[in-house]
Amino acid sequence: MKSFAKIMMTLVLLASTQIIFAQNRDLDNFRPRDQRGVTMFEAPKDTVSTFDGVKVRIGGASTLQFQAIDHENNGAVPLIALGDNFNLATANLDLDVALYDGVRMHLRTYLSSRHHPEPYVKGGYLLVDKLEFINEGFMADAMKYLTFKFGHMEINYGDAHFRRSDNAATIYNPFIGNHLMDAFTTEVGFEGYFRRNGWIAMLGVTNGKLNQSVEETDTKASFVGKLGYDKQLNDDLRFRLTGSIYTTSESSKTWLYDGDRAGSRYYLVMEDVEASSSGNFRSGRINPGLSTELTSIMINPFVKYKGLEFFGLYENASGKGFGDTETRTYNHYAADLLYRFGETEDFYVGGRYSFIDGEQAPGQDISVDRLQLGAGWFMTKNILAKVEYVKQTYSDFDPTSILADGQFDGLMLEAVISF
Repeated sequence: MKSFAKIMMTLVLLASTQIIFAQNRDLDNFRPRDQRGVTMFEAPKDTVSTFDGVKVRIGGASTLQFQAIDHENNGAVPLIALGDNFNLATANLDLDVALYDGVRMHLRTYLSSRHHPEPYVKGGYLLVDKLEFINEGFMADAMKYLTFKFGHMEINYGDAHFRRSDNAATIYNPFIGNHLMDAFTTEVGFEGYFRRNGWIAMLGVTNGKLNQSVEETDTKASFVGKLGYDKQLNDDLRFRLTGSIYTTSESSKTWLYDGDRAGSRYYLVMEDVEASSSGNFRSGRINPGLSTELTSIMINPFVKYKGLEFFGLYENASGKGFGDTETRTYNHYAADLLYRFGETEDFYVGGRYSFIDGEQAPGQDISVDRLQLGAGWFMTKNILAKVEYVKQTYSDFDPTSILADGQFDGLMLEAVISF
């Protein structure tokens, strides 16, 4: 309770400071951390500059859920008893800095998360839209379309990570849980972007490691790429379609589906009687376990017509895990359909259906499906209240598995503050 009180006091003081300097909140080419950023993906790029010296913006987020979920299986492995109550409150601290004309930095710290109650840094990066710091006008024509990104950062694989909950940063996620196969990792790397007339292309390389060390390992470099088109076709219609790839030929452990250190929103679902919230912090997710060799592709269509919004996901992950002699494959399908309404789209209702089929081991095919029905209310552009009904079913698992004939379902409530 003392730690929670300290976190809340820190957030209150930060929020008070930002209210005083509210007129200076927006910095060039950052995705707003409020309602305005909900349907954004990559940070925007334009040629307008307001830089007149180094500026630091302190922001953050706080999120709290109430969980009322039941679970069951075939009884081979006893499940932990679940009650209806509040989950651990989570909090983020964000530092955004305008360092120079066209150069900016972002750093995120998890003040409290399901996996770690103590603060720790998620990651940070440097974004370069101009090269004026080298020489005035240097490569000015090319830099109208180019952006460079460096750091220990969340890699830009797929579009789903732009709509996921990142610990307490949950305002972009219309639902409470993330996707079944949650593609998210932070690695040291570089990404280069080209954007022109709605087209976007990105190529990147990382060292393939979540936890950094100079100790020699079998991990080779990972490569990430994205190609797509994103255009506001008229006042009512926006269309976006992207395809992404992440590949690594050899690794001591891949992190793409195992890289979220903050934790799942569905606490202790399908966990045994020895489970703990922090120790089993990814409950409810599916990790294909392709740990030594991995190639994943993701295709994401996004269409918004007036208040009606569709976001789709198709993902194919193939590779090998520890002890595998043959390549295994997982397929992931998901679709969000939302309707946003009100004068400034302050309300929404919608649903998401997700389905996974894959080879848990050679010759052993399993499947999992999830239905999420949700609604939300932006009380202000910085405050969001959500409600969700979720049902998840596990099929074809080994009869001795804790997931055999498993399912969970129930209600979740979430309160979000982001600034």
